[in-house]
Amino acid sequence: MGFRVATKNSARTALAAIFLFGASLQVFAAGSESDETAPPPKTKTTTKCTDGKVWDKDKKECVKPQKSGFNDDQLFQAAREFAYTGQYDNAITVLKLARNQEDPRILNYLGYSNRKAGRMELGMSYYRKALQRNENYILARSYMGQALLEQGDIQAARVQLVEIRDRGGENSWAYRSLQQSLNGQITY
Repeated sequence: MGFRVATKNSARTALAAIFLFGASLQVFAAGSESDETAPPPKTKTTTKCTDGKVWDKDKKECVKPQKSGFNDDQLFQAAREFAYTGQYDNAITVLKLARNQEDPRILNYLGYSNRKAGRMELGMSYYRKALQRNENYILARSYMGQALLEQGDIQAARVQLVEIRDRGGENSWAYRSLQQSLNGQITY
């Protein structure tokens, strides 16, 4: 790297500073750990499994997801992780296994995965369904706003940002990510 660390203590101090700096950036980017709108952390589902398989904690192996093997929460978490790693078709396959296809979380991620896979209108229809089930679901509002931006409807995206704020979501990742998208930064 082109420099030497003089002592073990200074090396530890430098490593601690790097760790704290990295951790502070992660908190700023993702929000607090209790912010359920923030992207999920990677798990063995996307770091070890392939071909749309999910990590089964009990079996300690990658398995093909089935309705009987996982509950809706487990399927949702796996699909959400697939979606954030760009495995949209795997996410859709897993979401379709959920027993409650009317769950706003399931509908929202069907929207997200379809939109990101290039099926914008289908994605928008899922966002609308999610918001019909729960008008306060701010993450669906954030993703719908980002979709509206992709379609060039800046005013409608701003309406979604105001809706998120007015529904108590101003300190959430959902609000910040849509706000950043409106400012020309990353769109999820």
